[in-house]
This record gives sequence, C-alpha cells and structure tokens, in this order.
Amino acid sequence: MTTETTIDTAHWENRLTELAKKHGVPGAQLGILRVGRDGAEDELFTTATGVLHVGTGQPATTDSVWQIGSISKVWTATVVMQLVDVGSFTLDTPVKEILEDLELRDPDVTQKVTVRHLLTHTSGIDGDVFTDTGRGDDVLEKYVARLGEAAQNHPLGATWSYCNSGYVLLGRVIEAVTGKTWDQAMKERLFTPLGLTHTGTLPEEAMVFAHAMGHLGSGEELTVAPVWGLPRSCGPAGLITATATDVLAFARMHMNGGRAKDGAQVLSADSVAAMAAYQVECPEKDLLGDSWGLGWFRCDWNGVRAIGHDGNTIGQAAFLRLVPEAGIAVSLNTNVGSAIPLFQDLYEEIFAELADVRLPDRFEVPDEAPAADITPFLGEYARESVLQEILVLDGKPVMRTTVSGPVAELEGASEPEVHELVPVGEAIFAVKPDKSAAYYPVRFYTLPTGEEYIHFGARATPKKA
Repeated sequence: MTTETTIDTAHWENRLTELAKKHGVPGAQLGILRVGRDGAEDELFTTATGVLHVGTGQPATTDSVWQIGSISKVWTATVVMQLVDVGSFTLDTPVKEILEDLELRDPDVTQKVTVRHLLTHTSGIDGDVFTDTGRGDDVLEKYVARLGEAAQNHPLGATWSYCNSGYVLLGRVIEAVTGKTWDQAMKERLFTPLGLTHTGTLPEEAMVFAHAMGHLGSGEELTVAPVWGLPRSCGPAGLITATATDVLAFARMHMNGGRAKDGAQVLSADSVAAMAAYQVECPEKDLLGDSWGLGWFRCDWNGVRAIGHDGNTIGQAAFLRLVPEAGIAVSLNTNVGSAIPLFQDLYEEIFAELADVRLPDRFEVPDEAPAADITPFLGEYARESVLQEILVLDGKPVMRTTVSGPVAELEGASEPEVHELVPVGEAIFAVKPDKSAAYYPVRFYTLPTGEEYIHFGARATPKKA
C-alpha cells in the first residue's frame, strides 16, 4: 500500500461538486486527512458544495456545521473508554452496578447487561426508542427511567442489532460517573482537549454557525425536513454537530495512539486499539461492516482493515472512514437522507488514489437473480415502532414496512412502504427503499436457539409466532 500521493485539492473540490450534482445532494462538506509520519506535517483538505437549505439557498461552506448523527456514538464510546482507563468501571461491569435504579423489561437482562453489551450493540434492548423527555439537564435520567417500557428484541448477547437506546444508556452511565450532564462531559473530556471550535451537542450551539438543514426524498420530490433535529434525549446516540475539520481532529486522535495534535493524551493507546479490535460478527456484512469493535464498525477492504461509522438523522447523512495503517481519514457530511451513492463514488476514488486501497464491490443485485424460495420467510417480523411483513403480491416477494410512534412522527411517515425483494443469495435479498441507486441487503437467519429473524437496516427483527 502506498500513501505518498499529495492531496490534489482542486481535483477533489471538482469531484465533490460534480458527484453531488449527479446524485441530487443539495449540499455536502468533505474533509480528507493524512497524518504526517516521521515528523512530517499533516495534510488536511476540506471543501464544500451546494446549499445548506434549498429554501434559503444559503451556501455550504467549510466552516458550516452539520449533524453527524450516529458518528456521535464513537465519541460517546471514547468517553466511556476514558472512564475505563481511569478505573471507574470495566467493560464487563454490569450497568446495574453503576445505575442502581436501572429497570429493563427483562429482569435477567437488567441484572446482567454490561458496558460491553451496550458498546457492541448486543444487549437486545429495542434500539429505536426515541422518547422525547424534554429539554432539561435530566433528559437522560428520565429516558432511562422509561426504558423498561422498551421490548427485548433478542436474548442478551445472542446476536448483533443496532441499538440507539444502548448508547443513550451509556450516556447516562457517563453522567452517573462524572457528575456532569452528557453534554458537559463531552465538552470537558473530548471537545476541549481536542481543540475543537465548531462542535456542539445542543441546537443553540449549532445556531451560532451556519448550519445544515435536512432534506427528505430525492429529485423533484426533494423537500425540507419537517423538523431540524432529534429530541435532546437522543444526544449520546446521535446529536453532535460538527465540521469535517473537527471530525477529522477526532479521527486523527484515533490514528495517533489517543493523542491530540498538541500531544495531550486524550485516550490511552490500549483503549484506542481495543475500540478498533474485533468484538462481534455482523449478521450481514454489506451495509456497514463485517464486524464491530467498541464503538467503531470494522471493514475488510480487500485485505486492508478500515474502521468507521455512518450517521443518519432527519434528512442528513454523514460518513467517516479511517485506514489507520495508511494514516488516512475521510469525513463527508451531507444534508439529504439518500447520500450513499455519493459516499460510495467519492470514497472509492479517494482511497484508491491516496492509499491504493480498493473498497469492496458494492452490494448489488446480480444480472441473473438466483432462484430463491421466499416461502420459509413469509410472515410478520416486529419490533418497537416497526412492522415488517414478508408476503407475495402479484406473484412477487415483497417487504411491506409500517413505521409508527415517534419515528413516524419525526419523519412524517404514515403509509406503509412496499418494496420488492430481489434474490441475491441463500437467504439474502435486496430492496431499493428510495429512488437512489443504492440497494440494501435483507438477510433472514435463525439463532442457535431456534428463533427466526430478519436483518435489515442494521436491525435484527424477530419473527412473530
């Protein structure tokens, strides 16, 4: 792998603009970092294109802030690992020992769920609980007090399923140990030591900068999102706003043994390594990564190990990838939900040019779809706020998804969405849930204990009896 090519700033400015237009992305901000080795200076390049809001036409700039969504989870995980470093608890400490009033729906899970389960999305607690508990400093305390209402979607540690709720719970762990709100703890323990100037967790902190507004739909049906952000209670799972420059300062710390650019040790080198190391396998390996660490997901890019995270809020999508071996990180912030094709085109070109790394082939439907029997998978699969029905309509297998509750209210969803299931392989199908060019994997699988599941959108959803 070579990493000697200088960043061609004019080229990447043009490519961002060209590809954003091609894929109908209203606005985007791109940052590329190469960490200097052997005393050399870092190379850092940022650019922006388009507008922050199609209604106002305000131009996107390199110092405007964007919602980085669930990339925030890696930041929350970093502060959790700082607390592990100082001995506040261990990865295998039961959360109940830290939050004595914790009461989940399953009493056994209440006693046994650990910090590691939460970091690795293996707790089984329903992940998409977006309870709005107000705007006060006690939002996480109130959220956790109501977490006992959430379903237990799979047995503790039995499989991997993306869990926002678990990261809100980790935010409450941070609060209990530090005596600070999650917002304060993030500033004091991470934002300030890293020297970040355009990063915050609250809307009023974003408002002092030019800030992106989310957009839903695509093409001529593109509309401004009905609300700017998620409730404050979702903070630890996805409410950080930042610039690509600040995101890359965070990434640099993770590629530099836990040290900030000024040399301050923000996180121990052991914890940096642990966060990127293998913890659990992902049931399907095409949407995000093949496995998960402690906060990061892990990607096998044709023999080169990359780590990263994506973030989706209401009409905004962000992408962060690091190749630590090459010392290269790339951050992309966008203000539309369907930005995956832009991300794919850009990152394939950038990492090929700067690190001689080839990304995996994209998840696509084969030219000739294999024969596949949908019959074993027919039925209803359900979790909090989501019903997925696998059925045959007009002779074709389809997935009909009905979203309800807070998620539907935030995104303005009401009617069920029906999408054809295209066979890809054994127990693997593809759907195209929006009008972008991207297909998404749908995998059916069975736990060793016999329970049947569908895995879609990084969530494991159990089949109803």
